Amino acid sequence: RRFRSTIPDLRCETAQRMAKVFDSKRDGWIVVLIWAGALGCLIGATSMFAMPAAPAGQLVAAISLAVAGAFMLWLPYSIRYTITDTTLVIRAGPIRYRVPLAEIESVTPTRNPLSSPAASLDRLMIRYVKGPKRVMISPEPRKDFLRELDKRCAQLRLEGDRMVSAVSG
Repeated sequence: RRFRSTIPDLRCETAQRMAKVFDSKRDGWIVVLIWAGALGCLIGATSMFAMPAAPAGQLVAAISLAVAGAFMLWLPYSIRYTITDTTLVIRAGPIRYRVPLAEIESVTPTRNPLSSPAASLDRLMIRYVKGPKRVMISPEPRKDFLRELDKRCAQLRLEGDRMVSAVSG
């Protein structure tokens, strides 16, 4: 008699692919702006103790400015884009977006300066079916991000630096 294992073979085609993680590209001028703001908060926090005021008020103001400065530094350096088998997970500090890959309609380059989880103006606009319907990101390296998305989004096809519907219509 042959022994037959009930343990699934993880080498089969249905096994999940590894998630791919991409950092945000950071424009130099944005980094300088962020550090200047954080430094301004630090200077403001330390200068609170040079001003004549109630000690409790100084302490609250100093802590508030220090927390604001730390948050300013944390946010852009924590931006990550993770592509799983079914979802694009966008993380920026405490903020999380989940975009189902099956709902992505297009991915196009943009330099739109509107607020988004991206530390660069070299961005990709991702349009999708549900929720806010669009999000702008700045993955690095961009070409690798697009290739990975192309592997996992059957409804899209890669055309240069953009992804369009694979369905002719």
